[in-house]
Amino acid sequence: MNILFDERLDGALVRRDKSEVLTDLQQAVPDMTLLHREEDLRPFECDGLAAYRVLPMLVALPETFDQVKELLKRCHALGVPVVTRGAGTGLSGGALPLEQGVLLVMSRFNQILKVDPEARLARVQPGVRNLAISEAAAPYGLYYAPDPSSQIACSIGGNVAENAGGVHCLKYGLTVHNVMRVDVLTIEGEHMTLGAESFDAPGFDLLALMNGSEGMLGVVTEITVKLLPKPEAAKVLMASFDDVEKAGRAVGDIIAAGIIPGGLEMMDKLAIKAAEDFVKAGYPLDAEAILLCELDGVEADVDDDCDTVRRVLEAAGATNIQQARDEAERAKFWAGRKNAFPAVGRMSPDYYCMDGTIPRRELPRVLKGIAALSEESGLAVANVFHAGDGNMHPLILFDANKEGQLALAEEVGGKILELCVAAGGSITGEHGVGREKINQMCSQFQADEISVFHALKAAFDPQRLLNPGKNIPTLARCAEFGAMHVHNNELPHPELPRF
Repeated sequence: MNILFDERLDGALVRRDKSEVLTDLQQAVPDMTLLHREEDLRPFECDGLAAYRVLPMLVALPETFDQVKELLKRCHALGVPVVTRGAGTGLSGGALPLEQGVLLVMSRFNQILKVDPEARLARVQPGVRNLAISEAAAPYGLYYAPDPSSQIACSIGGNVAENAGGVHCLKYGLTVHNVMRVDVLTIEGEHMTLGAESFDAPGFDLLALMNGSEGMLGVVTEITVKLLPKPEAAKVLMASFDDVEKAGRAVGDIIAAGIIPGGLEMMDKLAIKAAEDFVKAGYPLDAEAILLCELDGVEADVDDDCDTVRRVLEAAGATNIQQARDEAERAKFWAGRKNAFPAVGRMSPDYYCMDGTIPRRELPRVLKGIAALSEESGLAVANVFHAGDGNMHPLILFDANKEGQLALAEEVGGKILELCVAAGGSITGEHGVGREKINQMCSQFQADEISVFHALKAAFDPQRLLNPGKNIPTLARCAEFGAMHVHNNELPHPELPRF
């Protein structure tokens, strides 16, 4: 099935003449940069999921709130779809353009508006890099907790869209747990403020709804995040295992011991080798798997927790346990993990990164299933996990220049996600659904649930102009994908749009 936009399955869209749309937008927003030549559009044809590429009709690069507002109002009036893009680091095709739509790029909204050390808050524009927030807060002994691996490049607006996490999300939460307020423009150009600088905003929690909405409900123009004090102490233990399943079981044992680590990450042999060759992090090349366990907080408590975790790891069968001797070695251990994706990219012409979640107790069983799929397909799989919260990132290695390998990698990836769902998990933990996993949504959710998603989308965007064809599948797509029963040629929920 075609993974790119398919009007038969995803819905008919208005097709406007490009020159007419360009002229209209230039007149409506004369000071805004609009790209329309092919050579200027080409850099925006994909996000971090480079296997899927579409040239947008136009690219808009606004610099002010009013420019975004007027652009949205005109696109709404014209019936032209809008896809919003931050830094373009997303890994699910969430910012994949539409050939008949405008790509709204928010990279010029890159100002840190205020850091308030007393309130422990920062007001920022959506194009600000994730890491830049912590850099701005550092002089006050504060930082922004969510730290996705792409934090040197990814934007906070994209983090909100995907509800991004990171290696420390087990203890400090996802983006939704660290955002206090967002300013949003609807497709009609209406301004909304969701949340507040206090923890108790009245009414329905629309702020939580906006986190992880993948650009389907509105365009975020400003974000207030909470800042945390840097921990007094942070220490990392690296445990080696001669068996991947033992490492998987050790994850649950640590949590069961009453310890909530600042970070708890797992890598298998292939990922270890890739990271060590790339970063020289000091990883043991003879290990089948390693766990990185970071304990942070008050010094005395951290020392006690390190002793407890060491005992748990020994009982779980760790062959070696090494504690980072100083801050430099701690940073090296984490550099290996945070660079695992680009490191694996040096081992193979291409790789396909998955993003499922499972209950921690199911790690050993799902790892066994992934190994079986790898052997059956002949495609190597490197496994990297936010093990503490069961968020898996299997990296499927392939060569797109070899006929059929991309399709095979996608097939293996789909089966891995089905394993996650069967184990009681989810098809995504932090990368989002985007275009990549829209078919698997049909396996994750029933028709009644999908109908609620459509109704919610329609409440914000009745014409389906914001990021159409992403995140929420039509029931027609689900029927073709094979996850939904069709009786006498009739789909369930006839009141919903199908194509």
